[in-house]
Amino acid sequence: QMQLVESGGGLVEAGGSLRLSCAASGRTFSSKAMGWFRQIPGKERDFVAGISGGGGSTNYADSVKGRFTISRDNAKSMVYLQMNSLKPEDTAVYYCAAARSSYPSSVSRVYDYWGQGTQVTVSS
Repeated sequence: QMQLVESGGGLVEAGGSLRLSCAASGRTFSSKAMGWFRQIPGKERDFVAGISGGGGSTNYADSVKGRFTISRDNAKSMVYLQMNSLKPEDTAVYYCAAARSSYPSSVSRVYDYWGQGTQVTVSS
C-alpha cells in the first residue's frame, strides 16, 4: 500500500510559478515511477509529467515541456513539480500518482496509487 499527499497548489497570476509537492508513504517508493496528472471538471485526467524510479528518466506532455520540471528525492519519499510560466489553461486539479513499475508512462491506468489532488488556479 502507498499513500500520496499533494501540497503546494493555489492561486497565481499568469506568468507566475508554483511548486507542487507529493509526500509518499511506503517502502517501495524508489522502485516506482511517479507521475503528475491534471483534471478539469467534465474532462478526463491528463498526463502532465512522469519520472522513473531512479529519477534518471523523465517524460512530459507537449503542453508543459520547457515550463514544468518533475523531480524526486527518494531519501525523503518526495516528488515535486516545478511549474513556471503558468498559463490560465494550466488551471486544474493536479494529482500525484505512483506506477506499478519504474517506467514513467503517460498512461493513467498503469498508475495504481493516487493522491487526493491539489487545486491550481492561474488567473489571466
